[in-house]
Amino acid sequence: MTGPRADGAHRPRAASDPAAPEPAGPAPWRPITVGVPGVEFEARPPRQHVFDFPDTECDGWSTADLTVRFASVRGARHRYYSQPRQDAARAAVHDPTGIVAFAVADGVSDATSPELGAAEACRAAVSRTLHLLNRGPEHLDLHDVVNHAARRLWQVARWRSPGREPDPAEVARLYATTLVTGVVRPDPDGPVVALCRIGDSGAWLLDRPHRRYHPLFHPKTGADTPIVTNEVTPLPHVPDRLDHTGLRLARGTALLVGTDGFGDPLGDGDGQVGALFARYLAEPPTPLWLAHVLDFSRETFDDDRTLLVVWPRSTEARR
Repeated sequence: MTGPRADGAHRPRAASDPAAPEPAGPAPWRPITVGVPGVEFEARPPRQHVFDFPDTECDGWSTADLTVRFASVRGARHRYYSQPRQDAARAAVHDPTGIVAFAVADGVSDATSPELGAAEACRAAVSRTLHLLNRGPEHLDLHDVVNHAARRLWQVARWRSPGREPDPAEVARLYATTLVTGVVRPDPDGPVVALCRIGDSGAWLLDRPHRRYHPLFHPKTGADTPIVTNEVTPLPHVPDRLDHTGLRLARGTALLVGTDGFGDPLGDGDGQVGALFARYLAEPPTPLWLAHVLDFSRETFDDDRTLLVVWPRSTEARR
């Protein structure tokens, strides 16, 4: 019981008191529906030995010149079949220069442990990039970065089978993964982007005022792509000629890097998914909100989704 004390004050009601009013607050988030939603169900836990790969992860921060957000969510198919999220993303800032290094990977589902391949490739790529930047920005070599990530997969395979040297085919069977990696370098005329990819993950320039997407690599879907293929040549294979590109981030643009779980429903960006992300990426959202938007519900699109976004900071935002 609660009531007035002898001094006239009132004791607060206990939280367990059934007469206590319910605390006010927003309703729980529901998945954002795009077109026809997918089937709703409670996600199943991944197998016990992959507990280190959570269903969802996100991060976000800003430097003096750049704002970074990324999120990675497990797709409906993996949630239903008790499989782990097989995408990964990592980003870090090189303190002496303010350069942002990033990596996004999509483990190939036919591999034995694609979730580990994706995570290790991202860690290795960002770590190697920072190492090369410590020697001086002129020493950054994306081919070196990708080769280092491939060697990392080989090292993990070697630890798994001590006493013998795994061949490339065995490493691929265990840890095959796509990889997009690169840097964003601050510059007075606008940040400069350099990036490369292995496999079919993608990157786009978002023109925020006009809500238009410009692919930075040849897309596997779109009006000018007559045949859609899911075939990829992933890490640990590194081609002699790396698929790479560069550009300057103008005011009002943002760099998007994502796996095909994002790129496939995005398409050419003219549909509902493109409109959804153009709306919520017009300004940097909170990391949690980016993860929520990325976890939209749309039938047939049930793959893991990972998206990393870099915005140039305005002069006002730097103050």
